[in-house]
Amino acid sequence: MTKGNINVSVENIFPLIKKFLYSDHEIFLRELISNATDATLKLKHLTSIGEAKIEYGNPKIEVKVDKENKKLHIIDQGIGMTGEEVEKYINQVAFSGAEEFLEKYKDTAKDSGIIGHFGLGFYSAFMVAEKVEILTKSYKEEPAVRWICDGSPEFTLEETTDKTERGTEIILYIAEDSTEFLEESKIRELLLKYNKFMPVPIKFGTKTHTLPLPEDTPEDAVAETEEVDNIINNPTPAWTIAPSELNNEDYMKFYHELYPMQFEEPLFNIHLNVDYPFNLTGILFFPKLSNNLNIEKDKIQLYQNQVFVTDEVKGIVPDFLMLLRGVIDSPDIPLNVSRSYLQADGAVKKISSYITKKVADKMASLINENREDYEKKWNDIKVVIEYGIITEEKFAEKSDKFTLYPTSDGKYFLWNELEEKIKPNQTDKDGNLIILYASNADEQHSYIQAAKDKGYEVLLLDSPIIPHVIQKLETSKDKISFARVDADHINNLIKKDEPIISKLNETEKESLKRNVEESINDKKFTVQLEDLDSTDAPFTITQPEFMRRMKDMQATGGGGMFGMGGFPEMYNLVVNSNSEFAGQILKTEDNEKADLIKHALDLAKLSQNLLKGKELTEFIQRSYKQLEK
Repeated sequence: MTKGNINVSVENIFPLIKKFLYSDHEIFLRELISNATDATLKLKHLTSIGEAKIEYGNPKIEVKVDKENKKLHIIDQGIGMTGEEVEKYINQVAFSGAEEFLEKYKDTAKDSGIIGHFGLGFYSAFMVAEKVEILTKSYKEEPAVRWICDGSPEFTLEETTDKTERGTEIILYIAEDSTEFLEESKIRELLLKYNKFMPVPIKFGTKTHTLPLPEDTPEDAVAETEEVDNIINNPTPAWTIAPSELNNEDYMKFYHELYPMQFEEPLFNIHLNVDYPFNLTGILFFPKLSNNLNIEKDKIQLYQNQVFVTDEVKGIVPDFLMLLRGVIDSPDIPLNVSRSYLQADGAVKKISSYITKKVADKMASLINENREDYEKKWNDIKVVIEYGIITEEKFAEKSDKFTLYPTSDGKYFLWNELEEKIKPNQTDKDGNLIILYASNADEQHSYIQAAKDKGYEVLLLDSPIIPHVIQKLETSKDKISFARVDADHINNLIKKDEPIISKLNETEKESLKRNVEESINDKKFTVQLEDLDSTDAPFTITQPEFMRRMKDMQATGGGGMFGMGGFPEMYNLVVNSNSEFAGQILKTEDNEKADLIKHALDLAKLSQNLLKGKELTEFIQRSYKQLEK
């Protein structure tokens, strides 16, 4: 048996790192700024524990573009390196100085915010530079050194007097195919994309500052100006501050900092803050959604120690919360080597579960704190809540505490309140609770009114995913069912205390049904005779609840069998055998029966928005003729 060590040839692996480690070359700036940040935070930690006997001061990172000489400079005032440390950290590919530092100071540096992990970020510089130079001076009393490499495995390292201040300067000699990174506008764009909330101030150029005038200054005096550093980032974004130290104005200011082109205020926010069993902070904002499922997604930004990673957060953020906006930051999120996207593992699922629980708890607290305000916001947030109910079981289990069921009269009920309200009056012969609802208050107005006249409560459930919510509720709760007011007639669904006595005998009913069927001659309609109140409509069109629900679910992406194709048009024509119109049909001459029935059918179709095209034109013409008579 032979044992040994696998040899990795630098000549072979170095080009791979340069060309293929990062899918997007612009990442180089994020990586170099991250290294500069780590160097600064290391110094901060060493001074705080007394190991570095120097003043930490107010260090910053500076980025400078030298377009004329085709150079880009990244300068920090951090810990710096000795020649020996350059040999150790720069010349050893994939040796992470940040990882080593955290291991050495694991008892005190856990929350230092140090970013680095894989030891590869520095080499991203060679994706855009034909040569890289490092000038660095350690905080220790040792000479500064210069390191130069042209992208080959060869380098030079020597002492230098060109750098006298503590810290590190990286100089990139930009390659001919990457000159876009010599444009100030491009660098500013990248800094704002990846480094907008880095924990160390980042200087990019200068700006003019107007000096305040003394109180006794004459009115015509001109204020003096001075050049000051242009700090491009916010080192202490709202999610890094304790919620107790923030007010609503602070959250709104941060929202507009995240989304400067969003002018509408969010409804409310959820501040995430957990340190066990993983570290995670963040702020999620609820925008106004109403019934809009097509709102732009990918608006939640993922950070790792304040470094932007991605806005594609599927996996770590549950699907139903992808409609929200905001920030999530966690050092425990598993990323690929280039820190460009998530790697699925158990930690991701735990974080997703935590976020789900936190949102559910926040909803419950909001309705408890101010129910009136919560009811006002319900129509703007209901899609998120309903989406959560049908996709996240843990969320669904908690949802009864904060899911509202509005009525056609503008009242709002929680589930337990709804049961208490309607159970005495809306049960079938088996004691099952029947919940009537409308999906469009205007189109179904006549049906709503008919139900209310009988003392029934009608919910207004009009979101695009309500068929899926209903299915979820019917399978998760005992002895309940939903029926839309214009579906199978409610008189068949709800228990009647006193049965209605029929005005027609069986022979008359058979004759009435035959007359209607022969006159309409349409296979889409199944004629049903029912003994209703004499005040109920003579003809009512309903749709079988099951068939209508299948069509609704297909229209909203039900998946599975609901994506297989169209369902046939099927309707019930409910004829009220106790109406005066039923008696009139029986008395009318045979040659006039068809026109009478056709006109009544058209009226019923009109109430269901089913009368269109040629049929609608003929109905209008026929109605005018009737008026002329």
